[in-house]
Amino acid sequence: MNGTATYRILGKGFSAVLGLALMAGGASAQISPKAPTQIDIYCSGVALNKPLHNDAYVISGEDSIYRVTYNAGDLVYINRGSNQGVKVGDEFDVTRPISNPQPVQWFAWQNQLIRAMGQMYADIGRIHVLSVQPKVSTARVTFSCEQMYRGDLIQPFVPRPSPPYPIVAFDAFAPPSGKKTAMVVTTKGYGEGAAQGYTVYVNLGSAQGVQIGDYIRVFRYQGESAEAPYQTRGNAYKMYGFGSTPVAYQWNDLPRQIIGEGVVIRVGENSASVYLSYSQSAVFPGDYIEIQ
Repeated sequence: MNGTATYRILGKGFSAVLGLALMAGGASAQISPKAPTQIDIYCSGVALNKPLHNDAYVISGEDSIYRVTYNAGDLVYINRGSNQGVKVGDEFDVTRPISNPQPVQWFAWQNQLIRAMGQMYADIGRIHVLSVQPKVSTARVTFSCEQMYRGDLIQPFVPRPSPPYPIVAFDAFAPPSGKKTAMVVTTKGYGEGAAQGYTVYVNLGSAQGVQIGDYIRVFRYQGESAEAPYQTRGNAYKMYGFGSTPVAYQWNDLPRQIIGEGVVIRVGENSASVYLSYSQSAVFPGDYIEIQ
């Protein structure tokens, strides 16, 4: 293994241990389920099998001689005007195609599953057209998830439904639902973990019958060895100096650990964006989900 790869893995592991220790502590303190807000819904991001058209975009904005980013309240220019049917009052969603800046796998097959879900798009914000010329328009940033850049893509604004939020007691010993299962493939921002109030992406989508509002359960098998962090082989039933059992128990021999629950807030063809409404501990890429 070369030095760069070693450095990335060590750095990724250190940030994961530090960040997830904090998240796990925060999640355990938040004992009440939490419904998604409008910010969660409109800043969720999504993976799409069919890439968005890239011919409509943000050109720049006011003070572009020195400004390169734009936030809520700022004026931006877009390459669409009256010639393309744009009118004063029109609204557009602003998105950006993104990719994992450090594609070191958190679990086996993660990179393959990310590619299978499609192109990942980050929600950047929303703009409202104030002035229209034949080929360009001026718009104000009315809603911002993160800083807007030149070249960010624009799409006609479409309201997103707020999924119904079921009020059900969390069941730490829930039996399998018998419905479709999948994995937590990655998290918003390609992080190493998530907790209550975070968005994660799973490899089930509209092609598999998933709909906005579906409620999901997150769980983990004990004794798996597909995760990237080093694990002592067989630590689910033995550990030198800490006892062992006379039988070798595997992941499918032991009860599954229920970690949390969430609600689907966006869907692609082979992916869904899931808002974690409750978590008992940190949720990792590689954990499993099932439709409730």
